[in-house]
Amino acid sequence: MDTKGSPCLGGLSDLKVADSKTLVLCNAVKLQAQQMSGMNFEMFSPINYKDQVVSGTNYFIKVKVGEGEYVHLSIFEPLLCAGGAIQLSSIQTSKTFEEEIEYF
Repeated sequence: MDTKGSPCLGGLSDLKVADSKTLVLCNAVKLQAQQMSGMNFEMFSPINYKDQVVSGTNYFIKVKVGEGEYVHLSIFEPLLCAGGAIQLSSIQTSKTFEEEIEYF
């Protein structure tokens, strides 16, 4: 990590509060997340996240999907020059608010 809190290439960032970017990412993969998990989410609100700079960016996002119910999403956003779409890589269900976001 550099002195401004930016992630080193390949490392996970510190925990960040969800913002408009994470909302766009979550909205882009909501249908995929429901299909992958076999669940129909009551809500889909990003809470916080960590990111990882690779040849693109991996986002690990905690999302509130119901009262006291959370999932963790792993989303890959390719570099603009590489083209391609935002992809849901993986989902972890049955998470709590307190559970730390980790690489998966």
